[in-house]
Amino acid sequence: YDGVLVKLGKNFSKISLLNNKVIVAGSGATDKHLSEFALQNSIGGFEFLSCIPGTIGGGIRMNSGCFNSEFKDLLISVQAIDKLGNVLTIPFNEIKFEYRNCNLSKDLIFLSASFKAKSKEQYLIEKKIINLKNKKNLTQPTKLKTGGSTFKNPINQTNRKVWEIIKESVPLNIEFGDAVISNKHCNFFVNKKNAKF
Repeated sequence: YDGVLVKLGKNFSKISLLNNKVIVAGSGATDKHLSEFALQNSIGGFEFLSCIPGTIGGGIRMNSGCFNSEFKDLLISVQAIDKLGNVLTIPFNEIKFEYRNCNLSKDLIFLSASFKAKSKEQYLIEKKIINLKNKKNLTQPTKLKTGGSTFKNPINQTNRKVWEIIKESVPLNIEFGDAVISNKHCNFFVNKKNAKF
């Protein structure tokens, strides 16, 4: 890779609750960890994150989401550092979120994010997480090596999903070395053994 990669360490993986109203999560924390933290603190709205592999920083950058929920639905603000070393707090209303995208500068390194904390009974949160995970297991390859959902849905008048386009245009039994199209969801490529790219 002709460039610089920044990997944030364990100090950027911490999650805390402020006054029972705001969750602050480091950008290196995993989506799953944030979902578990919200469950432990009886906070709803974060259930969908239990189904998304990735981190808070990546989730903000691409407005990650599934099952009709996205990062933008929970966000209060993003804390970031620019290339000059200035630490910024960017409120939600200054960020334009779109489907799997946002308008924040690519030069920013996200440090943490603040999220709305709304109380919800723990058993209801657990029930929703179980339902979402069951739905995911039925429709997506799990417990296999994949790159996740590969392509974004096209944004156009037809509202067609990318898996429909793949199914119509590519033989589903095609192989790319050890990479194959999942027979459960054709927008997922499964690594049978040693696929590298």
